[in-house]
Amino acid sequence: MQEVRAGMPVRIDGCAPLVALPAETAAEAGLAEFAATSLGAPQLILAPSRAAAVLHQPVGPGAVAAVAVPPGQLTPGALLALADPTRRQAAPGAVAETPPRLAEAALLLAKLGRLLPAMLVAPAAPAATRLLGVDAAELLAYPHAADASLARVAEAAVPLADAEDARLVAFRPADGSIEHVAILIGRPEDAAAPLVRIHSECFTGDLLGSLRCDCGPQLHQAMRRMAAEGAGVVLYMAQEGRGIGLVNKLRAYWLQDAGLDTLDANRALGWGADERSFAPAATMLQALGITRIRLLTNNPDKLASLAACGIEVAGRVSHAIAANGVNDQYLQTKQKRFGHLLG
Repeated sequence: MQEVRAGMPVRIDGCAPLVALPAETAAEAGLAEFAATSLGAPQLILAPSRAAAVLHQPVGPGAVAAVAVPPGQLTPGALLALADPTRRQAAPGAVAETPPRLAEAALLLAKLGRLLPAMLVAPAAPAATRLLGVDAAELLAYPHAADASLARVAEAAVPLADAEDARLVAFRPADGSIEHVAILIGRPEDAAAPLVRIHSECFTGDLLGSLRCDCGPQLHQAMRRMAAEGAGVVLYMAQEGRGIGLVNKLRAYWLQDAGLDTLDANRALGWGADERSFAPAATMLQALGITRIRLLTNNPDKLASLAACGIEVAGRVSHAIAANGVNDQYLQTKQKRFGHLLG
């Protein structure tokens, strides 16, 4: 992942190996290495939603789309303009292409790096053997494997302002990547069906008190409610911005200020409306010995996901927070377009 975030090409291995370079971080050195290790005309792999905006025409259904970029426009600035809808300069001209095999794996690699989902790809040349290689099948299977491999790695008592009897338990996947934290209040392991909240981290809301969302109030109200009951678990998941990461969430905010709602802003960036998986939350609960819960949520997707992963949801507990005058449209979008149960 370090090479991708640093703007250097990698080799994606499979039936027809590709050289892939992220459009967001591509610089002159990375483009030179890409040219030296690839064959033929490169394509830019995009999510269909972003490709449609670049091409100014509808794009057919599929996991990925591809556009061809004229050789004279294979520059860092031009690639970034194609990838990023918040850039003020116009994107260069492009034409639709048929995505190559392994294109979906290439786009996933950008997403795993929390970069804009846009990858320059071309068939690998013999010189590509010097690049870091990633197996396409292993890459596509990685999210599920990481979720399933989460294990407890550290635990400590941490009295909190909202719940003095609290412990933090850290979980890490087998490859040592993104960690999640369970906040245990009281002894939820001993409760018949403890109150559980799956809470995606929100730097702006949880830490800074942003009024654009309801995340901070939801987090603190959940902990206070669990403290009042005497037991509960907040699963604090490293899934900022519904899974797109902090930088992309700030880009989405820029697009929202330009008139899009939260769902359409994510799609304009090339991400799905909600990129989160709730499977790691189920893995954490099972590791804690908790398999029957009451879920503190307004999101029906969380209920269905936990049930599908073997967690018995004995009931849903509503967790609505009143609008504050700034986040009114945000809450309306949750209800109308994401199906959250706020009524």
